[in-house]
Amino acid sequence: MSGSASGIGSAVRQRLEKSGLRVIGVDRHDADVIADLSTAEGRALAVETTTDMAGGRLDGVVACAGLGPHVTPFDAIVRVNYFGCLAYLDGLLPALAQGEAPAAVAISSNGATLTPKNQTLVDVLLAGDEEPACTVAAALDGATVYGMSKLAMTRGLRRRTQVWADAGVRLNAVAPGPVDTPLLRDSLDDKILGPLVEALPVPVGRRAAPAEIAGAVGFLLDPVNSFIHGSVLFVDGGSDALIRPDIL
Repeated sequence: MSGSASGIGSAVRQRLEKSGLRVIGVDRHDADVIADLSTAEGRALAVETTTDMAGGRLDGVVACAGLGPHVTPFDAIVRVNYFGCLAYLDGLLPALAQGEAPAAVAISSNGATLTPKNQTLVDVLLAGDEEPACTVAAALDGATVYGMSKLAMTRGLRRRTQVWADAGVRLNAVAPGPVDTPLLRDSLDDKILGPLVEALPVPVGRRAAPAEIAGAVGFLLDPVNSFIHGSVLFVDGGSDALIRPDIL
């Protein structure tokens, strides 16, 4: 799994290990595999080393690595959240295809649906054009780049539904709302992003704990839920439903 050293990723790792599963963590520090998913070299290293450590066979993959809207330069956000995520997942598909009841889960965000859309960035991301996407991102604000990186990544996942099913691997996403993690705290400390985060209505009246998102990830990985494929599970305290009640 990527992003295993902190936040949601750390919580997912702890949950899986408590279930007796072996986890191969990927992160920029404090992980089994030290790799930077913002670069092509780092993505290749993460895939190759993980595959080797797993003996060419994986039962599950979780893509948690991600950068928040406070990160500059903004091109780093799309490099990790979109290109890094999908390269990591696609690169590990062959090993997953050798696994037992294999499944993968990526961490999206309710920001994918609640952020005002910038179709230009979404289109260039889905076209797979990394450098042009970074150029577009550089001219936008962090909140837009973050939301569109998650929107494009989620659409990219859903467009893989048949290919992954043909390989015998389920692929789903979790879309959290505000979660008490270092990423969120950094956004709250930002004079522009902080008020936007605070203004988001959450019907249940609080932020999530990382363990609550980990629970949703565990649910989607569980082989008992073997007919769930190509889905996005919102774990956001009801924010998406409140703001978009008529969207199915």
